[in-house]
Amino acid sequence: MRWLVTGAGGMLGHDVVEELARRGEDVVALDRAALDITTPETVDRAVAGHRPDLVVNCAAYTAVDEAETDEARALEINGEGPRLLARACAAHDARLIHVSTDYVFSGEARTDPYPEDHGPAPRTAYGRTKLAGERAVLEELPGRSAVVRTAWLYGVHGANFVRTMIGLEARRDTVDVVDDQRGQPTWSADVAERIAGLGVRLGPGAHGVFHATNSGEATWYELAREVFSLVGADPDRVRPTTSAAFPRPAPRPAYSVLAHRRWQEIGLPPPRDWRSALHEALPRIRKESSS
Repeated sequence: MRWLVTGAGGMLGHDVVEELARRGEDVVALDRAALDITTPETVDRAVAGHRPDLVVNCAAYTAVDEAETDEARALEINGEGPRLLARACAAHDARLIHVSTDYVFSGEARTDPYPEDHGPAPRTAYGRTKLAGERAVLEELPGRSAVVRTAWLYGVHGANFVRTMIGLEARRDTVDVVDDQRGQPTWSADVAERIAGLGVRLGPGAHGVFHATNSGEATWYELAREVFSLVGADPDRVRPTTSAAFPRPAPRPAYSVLAHRRWQEIGLPPPRDWRSALHEALPRIRKESSS
């Protein structure tokens, strides 16, 4: 198969390209400078020219707070861009995996993980624009597309919470971290592996919505304590606080735990626990951070 990855310069896009290359796949990596997914002619030319069997869309407007005052631009990238990609895939006989987010849900207090078919109810501009992209892809390319929702991503490439905690541990005596937001810390390399596994199965028997997060759950406070422990620091240097201590223009979901039923339906095991993934990822992140 030939793969085309958009947004290949980002944290997840970089890992998807690496995972596909590791598997010996033929992959074309296009970053934002190489492909603007909001321009119809450019999108169609890219898909027509590279002739991929499958496109993975990692391109996105991810500035959650800025989207509150820039929703039109966020919608252009998160909503219209995926629609253009889906149309180009339909025109040139390609399939499409589109990356989305937990922000399509309300994030209000729950006790059970959100199943893939739970009704969306976004509370932010970012969530609304990402939901628009999901719907566009599934409408334009039915049976030949998949939406992969993920959340709480960290990785080797780019800024993320885990890298921030590693840096703060070295510079501060204590760190205050919110303890009233619960989700699934997720290594971007594990998501890339999921996307690669889904891609070879994508078709009439395997399409629609999937949740790609590590299993288990934690608060940001609990994640920070785990990071401190793994770097040999005293986890009690991490102090719990509330979301009210860090007011943001866009409200953060209080609950972002996602269910993983669909993977077993297509013959893949459920994702591994977030602690197992973090234990493997942290040495690589520390090495990259110090280089």
